[in-house]
Amino acid sequence: MLSVVMTLSFVLPGYMNTSYAASTSAIRNEVKKVTVSGRSFTVQTMSIPKGVPTTVGLAKGKVGLTQDFNAIVKAYRGEAAINGAFFEAYGGPPDPYGNLIVDGKIVHMGHYGTTIGFKADGTALMDRLRLSLKGTVSRTVGSPLSWYATFVNRTPSTNANVSILYTEKRGSNVGFKGGIAVVMENGKVTKKVPNDNVMIPKNGYVLVCNGTEKPMAERFELGADVEMNVTYQDDQGRALPWEEVITAVGAGPRLVKDSKVALTPTAEGFKDQKILSSAAARSGIGIMADGSVMIATISGATMKQWAEVMQKLGAKQAMNLDGGASSALYGRGKVLTSAGRLLSNTLVFGNNLNRNP
Repeated sequence: MLSVVMTLSFVLPGYMNTSYAASTSAIRNEVKKVTVSGRSFTVQTMSIPKGVPTTVGLAKGKVGLTQDFNAIVKAYRGEAAINGAFFEAYGGPPDPYGNLIVDGKIVHMGHYGTTIGFKADGTALMDRLRLSLKGTVSRTVGSPLSWYATFVNRTPSTNANVSILYTEKRGSNVGFKGGIAVVMENGKVTKKVPNDNVMIPKNGYVLVCNGTEKPMAERFELGADVEMNVTYQDDQGRALPWEEVITAVGAGPRLVKDSKVALTPTAEGFKDQKILSSAAARSGIGIMADGSVMIATISGATMKQWAEVMQKLGAKQAMNLDGGASSALYGRGKVLTSAGRLLSNTLVFGNNLNRNP
């Protein structure tokens, strides 16, 4: 088969052991000078030993909000942090675009770019992860019917033909009106109503069917049992071993693969000239040969230069994170690179993290 499937009783992946191996050395900061293509760059770096706990720091603990970078880091008690996935920063709801996994639960789903993920022992993975959420719902008469979610925890655009799953990380309500809402608690359908900014149950989920996807709501009978399959694949449909990942952030493009520059942004779905050709402030993350992680920021680099810098810094695998005014780095108890805007999400590291701020 081309997919890895987890069949669950409507529980998103993530109720696994989230303990980490103890880190053997301290998180440290270094400012490094790197010369590539005849130009010298100053790079702020934070080196994080394998085993230091990490989580996605969400603005105000929710998907779809924004907050000051330093405030997010403080709320999660981070020792080191960097901005994470791209998000809508120019009007409209500030929803992220990439994959986000928090404590093993999928809290946002993107369909492009590259994702970095961390297992409970601190092992880091980097792939063009494409998540798929599909499931079945029982019926009083006949065999179960199928259903799926196009996205997780985001506001649909006007007249969008999508089905979106909402979890506790969205907040108390789905955040908009429209479509048909199917409310599920403890693996059973408890309500099916027109969505008037429906409340999300603490022990369940809401599936909102919009546009041409509205008929899907008819498959859900009150009291029916609901199951969901989570599939992890790359952009070519090949199975990926991501079942044990408990923290993940998706952005991109990939910069370095197996210690070689590997930059193909258009193949990953990027079209913006800020990614393809322009110079801008950049943030990135690298996996080093010993399994440790390096997070870094740089000002005024093209993506090609950024890839060469990360390679020269010794990254075995590396990817770009959101940049420009979103570029931000924290360490040594202070902000080392200041964001020029409020942020949606971050990647936070620390030995005493607060996972539920």
